[in-house]
Amino acid sequence: MSLHVVISAYQLPLYMCFTELILLVVLVKSDVDKLIHIHFLFQINTNGFVSLDKPPAEQDYLGKMPAGFQMMAALLGDLDNSDGRGKVFFRQDSSPAVLSRVSQRIRQAFPRDDEEPSNALIVTWENMAAKGSTERGDRLDTKGNTFQLVVAFMKSSSVAILLYPRDGIHFFSTTVGGDSKVLEAGFNEGLVTSWWWGTKQGTYYQTTTDEEISIRTLTEKTNSGRRGVWVYEIGASPIFLGITSGILSTVPEESTTKPPITMLPRLPDEPQEVFMTPETQTTEAIPEEDQELLTVPPSSSETHTVTPEPETDEPEFSPVEPDPAGPRYTSPEQVRPIPPHPRPQHPQIVVVDEDEDLDINVFAYNLETCAHNRHKCSQFADCRDYSNGYCCHCRPGFYGNGKDCVAEGKPQRMNGKVSGRVFIGNSPLPVEFSNNDLHSYVVANDGRAYVAISNIPHSLGPSLQPLSSLGGVIGWAFALEQPGFHNGFSLVGGVFSRQADVVFYPGNERLSIRQQFKGIDEHDHLVVSTELEGRLPAIPLGSSVQINPYKEIYQYDQNLITSSSNRDYTITSPTGDLQTQSYQWRQTISFQSCPQDDASRTVPPTQQLSVDQIFVMFDTDNRLIRYAMSNKIGSVHSDVPEQNPCFTGRHGCDINAVCRPGEGLQFSCECTAGFAGDGRYCQEDSRPVDHCQRGTHTCDVSERALCRYTGGSSFDCSCLPGFEGDGRTCRDVDECHQDRCHRDAICTNTQGSYTCQCRPGFHGDGFQCSPTGNHEKTPCEREREHAQTASSSSTGFFSFFRPRPAVSQYVPQCDEHGAYEPTQCHTSIGQCWCVDANGQEIPNTRTGSSATTLCINQVVTPPPLIGPTPRPDVRPIAGGTHLLFAQSGRIEHIPLDGYDMKKDESKPLLHVPDRVVIAVAYDCVDKMVYWTDITGPAISKASLDGGDVVPVITTDLQSPEGIAIDHVARLLFWTDSMRDTIEVSKLDGSQRRVLFDNDLVNPRPIVTNPAYGRLYWADWNRDGPKIEMSNMDGTERVVLVKDDLGLPNGLTFDPDNQQLCWADAGTRKVECMDPHRRIRIKIAEGIQYPFGLVSFGKNLYYTDWRREAVISVDRYTQKETDQFQPQKRSRLYGIATTPTQCPQAYNYCSNNGGCSHLCLPRLGGFTCRCPDNVDGRCVDGNL
Repeated sequence: MSLHVVISAYQLPLYMCFTELILLVVLVKSDVDKLIHIHFLFQINTNGFVSLDKPPAEQDYLGKMPAGFQMMAALLGDLDNSDGRGKVFFRQDSSPAVLSRVSQRIRQAFPRDDEEPSNALIVTWENMAAKGSTERGDRLDTKGNTFQLVVAFMKSSSVAILLYPRDGIHFFSTTVGGDSKVLEAGFNEGLVTSWWWGTKQGTYYQTTTDEEISIRTLTEKTNSGRRGVWVYEIGASPIFLGITSGILSTVPEESTTKPPITMLPRLPDEPQEVFMTPETQTTEAIPEEDQELLTVPPSSSETHTVTPEPETDEPEFSPVEPDPAGPRYTSPEQVRPIPPHPRPQHPQIVVVDEDEDLDINVFAYNLETCAHNRHKCSQFADCRDYSNGYCCHCRPGFYGNGKDCVAEGKPQRMNGKVSGRVFIGNSPLPVEFSNNDLHSYVVANDGRAYVAISNIPHSLGPSLQPLSSLGGVIGWAFALEQPGFHNGFSLVGGVFSRQADVVFYPGNERLSIRQQFKGIDEHDHLVVSTELEGRLPAIPLGSSVQINPYKEIYQYDQNLITSSSNRDYTITSPTGDLQTQSYQWRQTISFQSCPQDDASRTVPPTQQLSVDQIFVMFDTDNRLIRYAMSNKIGSVHSDVPEQNPCFTGRHGCDINAVCRPGEGLQFSCECTAGFAGDGRYCQEDSRPVDHCQRGTHTCDVSERALCRYTGGSSFDCSCLPGFEGDGRTCRDVDECHQDRCHRDAICTNTQGSYTCQCRPGFHGDGFQCSPTGNHEKTPCEREREHAQTASSSSTGFFSFFRPRPAVSQYVPQCDEHGAYEPTQCHTSIGQCWCVDANGQEIPNTRTGSSATTLCINQVVTPPPLIGPTPRPDVRPIAGGTHLLFAQSGRIEHIPLDGYDMKKDESKPLLHVPDRVVIAVAYDCVDKMVYWTDITGPAISKASLDGGDVVPVITTDLQSPEGIAIDHVARLLFWTDSMRDTIEVSKLDGSQRRVLFDNDLVNPRPIVTNPAYGRLYWADWNRDGPKIEMSNMDGTERVVLVKDDLGLPNGLTFDPDNQQLCWADAGTRKVECMDPHRRIRIKIAEGIQYPFGLVSFGKNLYYTDWRREAVISVDRYTQKETDQFQPQKRSRLYGIATTPTQCPQAYNYCSNNGGCSHLCLPRLGGFTCRCPDNVDGRCVDGNL
C-alpha cells in the first residue's frame, strides 16, 4: 500500500507515523534573490536523535555513548512507537512566524546575537514510549515522552534548540541489554581523523548526566531564559570544533496573558514553547514489506506530491504551483489508523539526502575557556585553561571546588528554608509547614556543627529529634579532614543536590528528604532549601532523644556520591521509660565536577564520616529543633587514629584560625584570612591590606585589567590597553572599527589587540600593503586566501555543513614573510594553539585565547636582502661573567659588572642565521657554550675563545628545548618535547641513553645539581603541569611541585643556596624552593611571559617574550632591578651565565667512577649504565 503525502518545501510540515518506511526529502532555501536546492542526508531516528551518518544497529550505540557516528541527540534511548500512539513529525520551515519565534529564542539565549535565521528544520517526537512498556500490559492512557529539536540556519552559524514541555517527560530511562540506562541528550562528533593520531573518537558534548535528576530538570531549567528551552550554537569552521551553550540560566517572571500554544498541552502557570502550528495533523501508514529507499531529485517547484511505491526504484512526483495569494498550509491526506503492532527489529529512520559534493563537517565543539567564563569562578579562585575546557581552582589559603571557595579555618554558616508534609505515627492527617528558617554554624577547625530549625509545630518537633542528619550535611561538608582525605565542600563546593531516604524500625515508617544547595551568597553563607515528605514514628512531647555515635561510608564517583548507615537512638519518655529504636539511612549527592580537574581523580573512592558527641533537643518554648555533632572525614579502615591535635580537633586554636600540623604532636595556629592575632586569639584585621598583592581585589582578571594599590586597604582598577570598562568589568575594544589597517588589508579583532593581513593579491604587514605582482604565494598565504574566499561565499544552509563561528571563519595568520605565525588563534571559539613551520597543529598546545601561549617560532627568519651573511662562528669575548641568551638565529652576551648588566657592551656572540636556537648551557671547565636548535634539529657547541660550531647530537631529535650540563661528571642532559623524552650522553654526544620516556607531555627546562647527583626538569603540560626530580641515573623520580603551577617554562638551580627556582608564564610568578626541605617562597609576581631563567648570586635573570627583554630580579628584596632590550626586537629564549670559576662540587663520577661506559651520579653513590646502542661488552651496576 502506498503513502500519499503533500510536502511544501517552504512552510508545510511533513507528517507521518514511523514504520519501516525510509523517506527522502528535499530541503529548499531562498538565498537573497534566487532559489537554491540543496540535498541533505539527515537520518531522523525514532530513538530520539538526528544523524548525518547511517547509524549502526542500536545495540552498538544505546548505552554505549559516545558512538562512532555524528548525531544530535534530543533525548536518546530505546524508544518505541509501535503502540500506534507514538509519532515523529518533521518539516523544513521558513515561514516568518516560525522564524520570528526561532529568532526570539536565539536572541534570548545569546543577547549579542542579532543575526536572523533563514530557515529551520523541525523534528518532533510525540508520545514516544519506552521499549517493552506496552508488552508489560501498561494502561493505554500511560503517557510517553514528547520533545522537539529545531535546527535553525543562519548566514554565519547554525543553532540547535531543544524543547522539553513540562508535561512532556514521563519516564527517565529505558532498558538496554537488561539494564536500566538513563536517557541522554547531547552532540556527538563520532569518529574523526587527526593529523597526529589517525582515527579516534571525537568529542561528545553531553547536555545531561548519568543521573535521572538531569533528565527531570530538562523541563524545569534552561540556558535561554525559558523553562524547558535549551539553545546551543553548533556552527564552527571546518578545522576547529565548538559548541556554545546559551548564557541565560535564570527564568524571568512570565506574563499569564500570553495566548496558549496549541499541539502540546499547556500548564496553567507557564505556556509551553513548541514550534508546531494549529494545522498540524498526523497520518499513519500501513507497513509494507521490503520498502524501497525513495529518492526525490531537486525541482524548482515549491511543493511536491510524493507517492512511495514498493515496486519501483523511483517515486512519482508532480509539481504543484504555489498559491499566488500567498503561502498556506495543506493538510495531508488522512490514512486510516492501524492497530498496535510489534515493534520492528530496528529503529525507524527518515533519510534526508545531501549533495555528495559538499565538504561536510557538521559537529564542532567549542570547549569553554577562561576568557569567557572567569566570572563563574570564586573571587578567591584562579581560572585555568585545559586542552578540553577550563577549571576554577581555589587559591592557597582557601578551599572548595573553585566556583565556591572559603578561607581555611574560617567558621561557616548555612541558611535556608524547610518545607514539608509529614504524617506522625498512625495519624491520617499530615503536618504541613512551609518556609521554616534553617540556620547552621560549623567551626571548621574542629568539625563541630550546630543546626536549628524554627517554628516547628509541637505535634512534629519531638518526632524530628532522631533526624540529626537533616542539617548534619553541613557537618559532612565541613568535616575535620584527616591526612589525605577531603570533606564535602573541598570536593563539590556549595552547589549540589541531596536525596535521602529514611526507613524507621520496627514500624517501617518512611521519610524522603530532598535538599538543594545553591552555593555561597553575598553574605558568605551557604544557602539550602529542604523538603520533607513521608511518615515519622510518633515520639511524645517532652521526650528526649540520645543518638549513638555512628560511622557512615561515602562512595565517590564522578558527579555522584552515595552513602548509607544504620543509626540507633534511645528515647527517654517524660516518665523515664527507655526505648531503643533505629533507622536505615540512604542518600545520594549529585553535583557537577570539573572533568579537567586532576584533583578530583585523586580522591579516595571511599571515605568514612565519623560522627560523635551528638546532641538533639526540641525547645518547646521557642518551637526550635536543635542538633549538634562533631564530624571527621577519614579512612574506612580501622587504622590507629591520628593523634596530632589538628586532626583530633583538640588544639585550642581560635575559632577563626586554621590549625597547621607539625612533627609528631606539634602544631601551630594561624588566623584565617581577614583576622589577625597569634592564632590562639584572633580578631578582625583592621590593618591596611594590599588586596592587589593578596589577590582579594574585585578587578577583572589580570589579562584584562590592572589592580593598583593606593594605600590603606584601597585600590584602583583600570582596564589594560585594548580593553574598555570600569576596571572591574573590562570589554575588548574592536580596533577594526577604527580603520587601523591598510585599505587593502583585512582586520581581525583579538582579545586586547588586533591583526592586519593584506588581502589576496597584496603583500605586506597589513599596515602597508602592495600589489603582489609576480610574488609567488606561500602555503600560509594560499590557505589564508582560500579561507577568506570561503568566508565571503558561505551563506545560509551551507553554514550548517561548512559551519563557522558567528564572528568570523578561522583564517590562518601569516607573518610579513608569508610564513605561519607560531601562535594561531581563532577568536570566535576563544582558542589558540602552536603550529610548526608547515602550519600543522602541535599536540597538547591548545589553550584559551586569553591564556599564555608558549609557541616557539620554528620558521627560520630570512636574512636581510642586502649586506653579507654573518659567519656561523664565535667571536672571542673578554673575561669576566657574562649573560648568554638566545634570540632565534643567534646567541648574544651581556657583560656583568657585579650584578649589573653592562647594556652598552652587549654584542652578538654567535650567528646561526639558518637555525632557531632555544636552550643555552655553559661548561665552565672547557669554556664551551652548548645550545639546542629545533630547525636541524641539533645540539651543538662552540668555544668562548672563538672558533667554529661543532655538532654534538644531530640524529633522533625532534624538538630539543632544554639542555643541562654536569661539569663534574662531564655529562650532557636534554629534553625533547616532541619525543617526550629526557636523555643523557657524554659531552661529546657519545654513549647516548634515554633516561625517561614515560609520563612526559611537554618537557622543556632541565637543570643539574652535580654535588648531589640530582636532575630537575619541568613539564608544562596544560592538563597537569609539574616540576620533577630524580637522580642522574634515573632512579628516585618524584614530583616536587604540582600545585599552583600554570606553565613552568624556566628553571634554574642555585648551588650556593641549594635553591631550585622557576619562572611560570601561567601564574606569572617567579618562585623558589629548597628541594630537600620542600620550603617554597615567592620571589616575584605579575610578570609577563617568562621563558628562560638563570641564577647568579643574589639575582635571578629571566627572558620575557612580551617585553622582549632580559630582566633581573633581586631574590632577597623580591624587586625587579633592571632590564635589557636588544637592538633587534624579537622573542628571547634560553639564558645562561659564564662564571669565571666553576662551582665547588664533587661527585663519584668525576673520573668516570671506573665504569666502562656511562657513569651516572646519584645521591650518595653512582651507577654504571650502558648506552642504548652499545658496541661490545657493557655491564650495568650500582656502586
